[in-house]
Amino acid sequence: MARIVVGIDGSDESKAALRWAVGEARLRDAGVTVVHAWTLPTYIGLGVAPGAMIDPALLREAAEERAAKEIHEVIGDAKDVHIESKAVEATAARALIEEADGADLLVVGSRGHGGFAGLMLGSVSQQCAAHGPCPVVIVRSGA
Repeated sequence: MARIVVGIDGSDESKAALRWAVGEARLRDAGVTVVHAWTLPTYIGLGVAPGAMIDPALLREAAEERAAKEIHEVIGDAKDVHIESKAVEATAARALIEEADGADLLVVGSRGHGGFAGLMLGSVSQQCAAHGPCPVVIVRSGA
């Protein structure tokens, strides 16, 4: 079965990417792997890592719950498409590029929550386009 990987982060662009990926999966009779990347919080320059005091299992559980909520909010049950959700402890670009190895398509939003709002393309979508191991589709919200 064909497989489409899509990244989500709660932004309008990632929601548009998820809708697009599910629509494309219906056309291709493909499964969708939804990836939500997360990292332990650290404070650079202070010499401390408060994340070390936080149970990573709790952060993973919160990331999984956030991903499940976003998937349901955007596409509902979508029983006609096989959807797998993964919360991955890594930077977004790394998680997506690694998960897309062997996939038929990688779908990302044009911009996420970080960076500068005026940019047309975010750093994650740029990295995925440059280093993705399969074809990459970059979706803009409202497009």
